[in-house]
Amino acid sequence: MRYTTFGHRTGLRVSEYALGTANFGTRWGAGAEPDEARRIFDRFAEAGGTFLDTADTYQFGESEELTGKFISADRDHFVLATKFTLGAAPQPSVSKTGNSRKNMVASVQASLKRLGTDYIDLLWVHFPDELTPMDEILRGLDDLVRSGEIHHAALSNFPAWRASRAVTLADLKHWAPIVGIQNEYSLVERTADRELLPMAESLGLGAALWSPLGGGLLTGKYRRSAKGRLTDLGAVIHTESTDQKTAVVDAVLAIAEEIGVTPAQVSVAWVRERAARAATSLIPVIGPRNLTQLDHYLGALDIQLTPEQFARLSEVSAVPLGVPHEVIAGSLGSIQGGNTSCVIAPVTPVG
Repeated sequence: MRYTTFGHRTGLRVSEYALGTANFGTRWGAGAEPDEARRIFDRFAEAGGTFLDTADTYQFGESEELTGKFISADRDHFVLATKFTLGAAPQPSVSKTGNSRKNMVASVQASLKRLGTDYIDLLWVHFPDELTPMDEILRGLDDLVRSGEIHHAALSNFPAWRASRAVTLADLKHWAPIVGIQNEYSLVERTADRELLPMAESLGLGAALWSPLGGGLLTGKYRRSAKGRLTDLGAVIHTESTDQKTAVVDAVLAIAEEIGVTPAQVSVAWVRERAARAATSLIPVIGPRNLTQLDHYLGALDIQLTPEQFARLSEVSAVPLGVPHEVIAGSLGSIQGGNTSCVIAPVTPVG
């Protein structure tokens, strides 16, 4: 496995996969038993993986507890990321959820206990709560960085306008910087191409991309009547609900047959190739429930799509960029002096 820094605003070194640990534990009624979770962790670490992504809400705290135990023998070797907002209790409480300073501080203290460590490498604000001002969030994160309880702060599932404003506010007020974003991204969910990923590239943010298999849709297993997350967690993230999604799955299955690998590996290989073409680090967050699934992810590290295969998947999965992006694209010839082919564009999108 290779390594990179998490964006351009930090020297934090991470592996090219992050191991998502939402399946570590069974308090949700589904997931990996502790022994299986340990085997998944060990295999990931043996392959060179160092970046671990958990949350207080995952398995109602059991994920953090198990992750903390697994890394305890060599804590400093691993980059540990966790999240707060939703809380660890099965029943949400008005005082123990959200992004207020009160809940932020209490959540981090509770996470540190479950994780059995005195610092968190990367703390994600899991979701916007539509109530807490960004100034309060940023000042709270800055205090946690200054106290040493966390090293870096980032935003998960925030819209681009809020994330970019947060980056700007933190910079202007000399608070701890926002270093990254986390959002869903796969061949069946590419709307992040409109705003989130261009923003991350322009501002030098690292981007952790969850659900690279579209909740299992891109494995092709639902066509074989395999249940997976459809029954385990009550819902699947994606189904073949549109003609485009069906066309994407068709293309993935066809290329998998051409190469002689699994559809899951083709899908992850496309995300990795997309990351290689980005102006910042894009890190797939993989979330295996067993060793077989992890081995498929690890096998994708050795797969190289041809330019034609990458283009085929990119074209079939592309989403309309909408306003104002399509208007701008249609006007660039005039805007740039009449012939865009004569203009050398910057590698990093202009902010």
